[in-house]
Amino acid sequence: MGERNLYTPFELFEADMSEWNPRPRVYYFFEIIQIQEGSGVRIVNQNRFSYKKGSIFLFTPQDCRGFEEETPTRFVSIRFSELFVSQCYTQQEKERIGEWLRQLEYLFFNHNKHEPLLIKHVNDCRMIASLIHNMMEEYVSKPPYYQNNLQHYVTLLLNIVARNIAEDVTLNTEAGTGPLIGQITMHIRKYIYTPELLKLEVLATKFNLSLNYIGEYFKKQTGESIQQFIISYKLNLVQLRVSFSDLTIGEIADELGFTDESHMSRLFKKYYGVTPAMYRKERLEEKKLAWPQK
Repeated sequence: MGERNLYTPFELFEADMSEWNPRPRVYYFFEIIQIQEGSGVRIVNQNRFSYKKGSIFLFTPQDCRGFEEETPTRFVSIRFSELFVSQCYTQQEKERIGEWLRQLEYLFFNHNKHEPLLIKHVNDCRMIASLIHNMMEEYVSKPPYYQNNLQHYVTLLLNIVARNIAEDVTLNTEAGTGPLIGQITMHIRKYIYTPELLKLEVLATKFNLSLNYIGEYFKKQTGESIQQFIISYKLNLVQLRVSFSDLTIGEIADELGFTDESHMSRLFKKYYGVTPAMYRKERLEEKKLAWPQK
């Protein structure tokens, strides 16, 4: 399986599917694709999802992606690195990034793992199609401030995607649909900022399992304890925040309910091999190389 990185913060192009490498590969960047003509199958992390004219879908970093054409296919691809989305210059933009992270958490960690991302609302599909058209014009003509405008377009696109995902998560959690283990993990992700709703007794009552059995059931289904799952998910969120936000390490620890900054840093280093501060420093160096400051 091949790999590909994006060495520029942003790319936009229109092409035939014949120009796509037919072998599924891991790509370390985001990609929004709109199918203009044709049909076939897209392969994502060994899952197979059909596509047709008008299909719009998103790949996240480290997704293994590929395509199988059934009829001649033409598409528009918008590729961008996380550095492109996180670039900000004012305090207002920094605050916007923080809200953006909250909206897209589920997308980062769960999208494309078992089911396709679907834009279900007709108006949202139309809005995305219009945004992509405008982005192509902006990207080709490159008027003043076009890079800033493209960043806002991308953020808006991702917000529309996040809205559709959030609706699915809320409906499935409240309706109690899907496998029980999926309902439990979805509940944990949804209420990760509300620790009182993640206590074993609360989970046991909500999902009609005994207090003595729920921990055993969860570990049997996932291979880890509920507490380990919660910590791992929180550390994923720490990774997002040190990469995308300007929150201090202490503020991140407080937001995510860690005992203190030191406790969070020790756990983070255990999982990722470096402290959050070092991880942020590495990301900042990458950002300077990929996108010189104005």
